[in-house]
Amino acid sequence: MRKLLILVGVLLVVHVALLFVHPSGAAQPSARAAVNVGVVFDLGGRGDKSFNDGAYLGAERAAKNLGVRVRFIEPGEGSDRESGLRLLAAEGMQLVIGVGFIFTDDLTQLAREYPNTRFAGVDYSVSMDTGGRIIPPPANLAALKFREEQGSFLVGAMAALLGQSKKVGFVGGMNFPLIHKFEAGYTAGVKRVCPDCEVVVQYAGVTPEAFRNPGKGKELALSQYQQGVNVIFHASGSTGLGVFEAARQTGKLAIGVDADQYKEAPGYVLTSMVKRVDNAVYDAISRVVDKRFTGGIYQYGLAEDGVGYVYDRHNQSLIPPAVRARLETLKQDIIAGRITVPNTRQ
Repeated sequence: MRKLLILVGVLLVVHVALLFVHPSGAAQPSARAAVNVGVVFDLGGRGDKSFNDGAYLGAERAAKNLGVRVRFIEPGEGSDRESGLRLLAAEGMQLVIGVGFIFTDDLTQLAREYPNTRFAGVDYSVSMDTGGRIIPPPANLAALKFREEQGSFLVGAMAALLGQSKKVGFVGGMNFPLIHKFEAGYTAGVKRVCPDCEVVVQYAGVTPEAFRNPGKGKELALSQYQQGVNVIFHASGSTGLGVFEAARQTGKLAIGVDADQYKEAPGYVLTSMVKRVDNAVYDAISRVVDKRFTGGIYQYGLAEDGVGYVYDRHNQSLIPPAVRARLETLKQDIIAGRITVPNTRQ
C-alpha cells in the first residue's frame, strides 16, 4: 500500500509539472481553443483575388498559429450580409468580422445590440459630425482602415518614372471618398517625381455596381491609352479586369490593386498596390486571443506593413534597380514622416 501511495504521489507531481510545459511557439490550447471567430465576406466571396481572399488568409493563419476556430459566411444578395453578421453574433462568437466598407452600418447597429461581442470591420467607413469631428465607432467595434494613399503614392511614382510619357492614368470604381484616397496618393506620387506630368482620372460610376463592370473599365482604359497614357492604375474591383484587357490589347501597362494581380495579365501588370487585409484581420484576432482587444480606429500604412507594392520575380525585369532604389527611399521618407501623403483630393 505504501508503494502504491508513493507511485500516485509521483504521478501527481509529474502531471502538475506538465501543466506548465508548452512547446516553443505553440499556442496554449486551454487558453486559445475557446476563441471563436466569424467572418462574413463581401459580395463575390472567396476567390476574388482581393479583399475576401486576404481576409480568408489572415483568419486561416490565426487558426493555425493561435488555435482559434473560424467560421466563414459568403453572402448572396445585400440583405444576406446583415443576417450573416447577426447569425454569428447570436451564436456567441468572440469576434465577428465584416469584410468591406459596405458592412459599416450593419456592424455599427449590431455592436450596439450585442455589447459583449467584439466586432471588426475591414474598411469601416468612419463618419463625421457637423463640426467635422470623427464619430468614433462603438467601444466593442474595431475599424480596420488602411493608408491606401501611402501605397498609391509609391505606385504613382513608379508609373511616372517608367511611363515614358507625360501622362499617366487612373481608373476608379465608385466615385466616393475611399477611392479618392487612392487617387490622391497616386497623384501625389506622380507629381513628386514628375511635377509637370498629367494624371488622367476617370471613374466607372457612383454606386457599388461601379466595382463590377469590366466592360466600363475597358472602355475607360482604352480611352486613356489612346490619349497617350502608357500606365494606368486601377482601384476598381472587378471593373479592373477590363483595364487589364485593354492593356493586353494595346500592349501597354496596368497597375493592380489590393492584391498581387500579376496573373490577370502576365507581362502587362507593372506592379500592384497591395492592401494587407490578411495582416489586419490577423491582428484583430490576436488582440482577442491575448485579451487586449479594444474598439476604435486602427490604421495600417507602410510602417505597419498594411500597404505596399509588389516587387518580385514576375515584374522585377520591368523595374530597373535605380527606380527600385528611388521607391524604397520614398517609402522610408514616408515612414519617417519626411513626406506627408494627402488622403483627399487637392
